[in-house]
Amino acid sequence: MIKMVAKTQFGLEELLEEELQNLGATEVQAHNRAVSFSGDLSIMYHANLSLRTALKVLVPIHKFYAINEDKLYKGIQEIEWDKYLDKDGTLAINTSLRSDFFSHSHYVSLKCKDAIVDQFRDKYGVRPSVDLDQPDLSIDIHIHDDEVSVALNSSGASLHRRGYRTDSTLAPINEVLAAGMIMLTGWNGEGNYYDPMCGSGTLLIEAAMIAKNMPPNLYRERFGFESWKNFDKGIFESVKATAIKNMRPSKASIAGSDKTFKAIEITRENAERAHVAEDITVSNKRFEEAKGPEGGGLMIINPPYGERLPIEEIGAFYKLMGDIMKKEFNGYDVWVISSNIPALKKVGLAPSKRIPLFNGALECRYHKFEIYKGTRDKRKLATEEEV
Repeated sequence: MIKMVAKTQFGLEELLEEELQNLGATEVQAHNRAVSFSGDLSIMYHANLSLRTALKVLVPIHKFYAINEDKLYKGIQEIEWDKYLDKDGTLAINTSLRSDFFSHSHYVSLKCKDAIVDQFRDKYGVRPSVDLDQPDLSIDIHIHDDEVSVALNSSGASLHRRGYRTDSTLAPINEVLAAGMIMLTGWNGEGNYYDPMCGSGTLLIEAAMIAKNMPPNLYRERFGFESWKNFDKGIFESVKATAIKNMRPSKASIAGSDKTFKAIEITRENAERAHVAEDITVSNKRFEEAKGPEGGGLMIINPPYGERLPIEEIGAFYKLMGDIMKKEFNGYDVWVISSNIPALKKVGLAPSKRIPLFNGALECRYHKFEIYKGTRDKRKLATEEEV
């Protein structure tokens, strides 16, 4: 059994914990922006292929304490690196730190690289080289105060890079956050799903993959573990085949719209690359023209946050948004994410749920509004405490 850690975004830890339990991982425990777990190689491969809310899957291999570069160098050299890397292989090091002893992550990465290649040079007379794009071994160094944690990154590039989004509109939501936002609603992958400001289509595509039970990284070109010395292609192919077998036809009606033709064009191209184009319908229309398909359902909105606009202007738009929701989306659960808390109050309805999330560096609130007959008469403004 291998001890692993899956990294995620703030607010998605419980979702990731549940995903890992469903995969069959053991010793699953949520932490801040991470979930630790245990499993064999098949669980590692499955986690990378199928987790919707994970950014990367790490395998911790060593922990030590260092208060200066000399102790850091010696600590890294305590690891037998030829267990993980061939002498003519390639490596890349990513460092994150929060420490009074070390202030520059790039310098720490260089020092750790020196310790590794010096070990190979002393032992074999040759040394591995650095490849930042597609290394044979991707190494994560995390320093908190004087504690140094070393882990192997089995994912390689971040798992939010599914491979379908080569073009995007301004300020897109990343794929992991998009999947998490949908999963936080409790949506079962059936019925109406609508996105009236679809941008580059990330939320629509993630919803389509959930509806089909499609692994989000099924078409990813490469995982980090594929160049590891212990990579087992047979196990990986078996995991992949099982995941494909468990896919299902979509029972959802997934539709989106946007006010710009460019956004619709990008959405269609991204959906083609994600292999879900046949499961999504998109149209060019302004939000004021949006109307929910009959029968109720789920709508998620990522509106402009308007950080640089006057509160009157962005507030008027959020009020309009609330009016359209009440008029045209009866029977819908409407979820809105925004970093603009004052503007969110202008929607004119009290949210039934409020979840803190981060969109990039922006601290946001993710609000649920239940729209039903009579909402117009029972509207009330959210108070400062409620937000």
